[in-house]
Amino acid sequence: MAAATVATTLAACGGGDSGGGGGGGDSAENEASDIGITEDSIKLGAHYPLTGVAAPGYSEIPTGVQAYFDFVNANGGVNGRQIEFVYRDDAYNPTNTSQVVNQLVLEDEVFAIMSGLGTPTHNAVTDFLNSEGVPDLFVSSGSRLWDDPEEKPYTFGWQPDYEIEGKIIGQYVAENFPDAKVGLFLQGDDFGEDGSAGARQFLEDQIVAEETYVPGNTDVRPQISALQAAGADFILGFNVPSYTALSQLTALQLGYDPQWFYSNVGSDPVLVGSLLARFSEGAISDASLLDGVLTTEYIPGVDNPDNEWTQLWQRVWEESGQEGELSNYRAYGMSQAYTMVQALQSAGQNPTRDDLVAAVEQAGSEWQGPGFAPFRYSEDKHAGYSGMLVSRLLGEGSEELTPVLVTDNGDAEITEAENEPASPPESGIPDEEPIN
Repeated sequence: MAAATVATTLAACGGGDSGGGGGGGDSAENEASDIGITEDSIKLGAHYPLTGVAAPGYSEIPTGVQAYFDFVNANGGVNGRQIEFVYRDDAYNPTNTSQVVNQLVLEDEVFAIMSGLGTPTHNAVTDFLNSEGVPDLFVSSGSRLWDDPEEKPYTFGWQPDYEIEGKIIGQYVAENFPDAKVGLFLQGDDFGEDGSAGARQFLEDQIVAEETYVPGNTDVRPQISALQAAGADFILGFNVPSYTALSQLTALQLGYDPQWFYSNVGSDPVLVGSLLARFSEGAISDASLLDGVLTTEYIPGVDNPDNEWTQLWQRVWEESGQEGELSNYRAYGMSQAYTMVQALQSAGQNPTRDDLVAAVEQAGSEWQGPGFAPFRYSEDKHAGYSGMLVSRLLGEGSEELTPVLVTDNGDAEITEAENEPASPPESGIPDEEPIN
């Protein structure tokens, strides 16, 4: 069982200074206020597929989280406490997820879980975390399962959920490709189901076929052949990156050339390009197959080096001294870590686990960060970002096709976002006031 721990060797600095933001609380001194909180440290935990079929790309997320927490620690931590980040490998296997999260909570005694990755994997542990009263923040998945304050009061989503993404995609396709015969290529779980539900609000009359795959089964020829036979000339995919590559290669072999629209999860051109090279045994060496593919975006990517957030993440990554280059997955991890620091600051100087949950519910909708759209957090809503934009992939870059569009679940209207994009603070670290 692989494990990695990020711990700092820096002495904890005084609260309320650089990076400490949001001092407050009832005490002038740091105290061991709850499990995982000492006078000088905060311990957080996470699970990721560091090995196995889902490791490409996703295993880079914790290196981004680590880099940003190291950056915060080097600048005083949060209220003088250093963040210790412990993450473990579940190989994208729900049984493993249960084992490693049990270890994180009962043996490592983390204050909170953050960024746990995957719909089937994280769904295996939400009941346990909620029964133990452990904050379960910013799940790395767009499933609607994380937005259930009544049954899962400690669990919160982070990225736009797959239903609102499906709605935004469905409206775009209906308006811009009204004559298209749409086929759905879906992961056979809540990921695909939620995306399909959103898209069908706008595309029900245009959909001619729906095909699903089981993660782990790499033969998608039956599904792609069925979409081709149904006459689908526009394929909407809610799938992970490896299945973007597999669907592209299979379509190429079949001489099938529809317009493709992949959800954000499956559309990273650098990763998909490397997977295409691997699966084709070098016959395809880059992401050129993806030119013209449509997708969505909700945080800045590395293909936009002039963006202020991308520039901050580049600086953080270079200062971390870790191997490799800044990637979209590492930028994703840094973005989540930035939100986590906002939550810790808002929870006050000596927070309890319940204080952390209350901080997200009461302050989260006002947090400014790299996301294009506002968060939806409240006592009655534990969903993350409210929207995204549609773009077209061009090589390893993209061009924006719509403004940022926001909505909510169900029949909520889709509108243009009214918020102005936020710039990062000069320090690179948020400075949120405590809720109490």
